[in-house]
Amino acid sequence: MNTRINHQEVSPEIYNTMLKLEGFIASSGLDHTLYEFIKIRASQINGCAFCLDMHTTKLRSMGETNQRIDLISVWREVPFYSARERAALELTEAVTLISKAGVPDDVYSNAREYFSENEFLTIIMAINTINSWNRIAISTRMVPAQAQVQV
Repeated sequence: MNTRINHQEVSPEIYNTMLKLEGFIASSGLDHTLYEFIKIRASQINGCAFCLDMHTTKLRSMGETNQRIDLISVWREVPFYSARERAALELTEAVTLISKAGVPDDVYSNAREYFSENEFLTIIMAINTINSWNRIAISTRMVPAQAQVQV
């Protein structure tokens, strides 16, 4: 499997725009581990091998346990995530799969128990950003062996 287009080389403007979104989220105060959980869960749902490889590797380098990284896809079935992390993962699933049921009121209410309005909006932006990265990586057929950048 070969990469179709190197988006970073072909359109640095697009790549730099995405990096600005990343920079905004990184400077927002959103917990970095939580952001990586969001990235991993959305990437699992979207089937983005490139992003999964990148973000699981990053989370491991941050000192997160293999168990918590490996079990994100079944977060409801294990007691290893805080209520705050669970609310973010649930919201990530709803927003990533938004065409199925929107963001149900109970998901919104649960998230708002743990996140302020500003934090909620930042998490929505974080979910949108990783979904955009996933769509770029999948459409251009980026594969982990060809990883050239860290996001």
